[in-house]
Amino acid sequence: MRNITLLSAMVAVFGLAIVGCSSADLESRVARLEGRVAELEGQGTANSRATATAQPATTAAPEVKPDGPLPTFAFAEENHDFGNINEGDVVEHVFEFENTGDAPLIISDAKGSCGCTVPEWPKEPIGIGEKGVIKVKFNSRKKPGIQNKTVTITANTFPTQTRIKIKADVTPAPTDS
Repeated sequence: MRNITLLSAMVAVFGLAIVGCSSADLESRVARLEGRVAELEGQGTANSRATATAQPATTAAPEVKPDGPLPTFAFAEENHDFGNINEGDVVEHVFEFENTGDAPLIISDAKGSCGCTVPEWPKEPIGIGEKGVIKVKFNSRKKPGIQNKTVTITANTFPTQTRIKIKADVTPAPTDS
């Protein structure tokens, strides 16, 4: 039963991902489903559906700050608004940052909140006091309306994840009548 429930939840998450991420509501639903899948995977009981509804969701343990010197992101801006763009436009923005910490900054990953948002980040360490950039491309194809996207950056900082955000008001493409 647990495998069927888990499989159903995973199919739902992937189905929503394939359809696209045209609204904040859809992204919210995907996030809830991913959380549900993670919750189900973490439970070892045979009747996980009943257990999951009877018990509150477990929270992750707080991140522990490592000892020693750490790098720190200092972004010139953490949010960018593209304003009004046309559906189908591919726009990009460069987020500039400086390592204001006490150790070299190493970015291990950067992920957009959906496939329409693609980040590029430096793969080499950023030294103390050095600057770097993260370029974010947003493809507005099939994304009419107000779009709010997030890029989650994973690095050797504390906390390990940092978020930058983009926004756009996408004017729908004319429909053929």
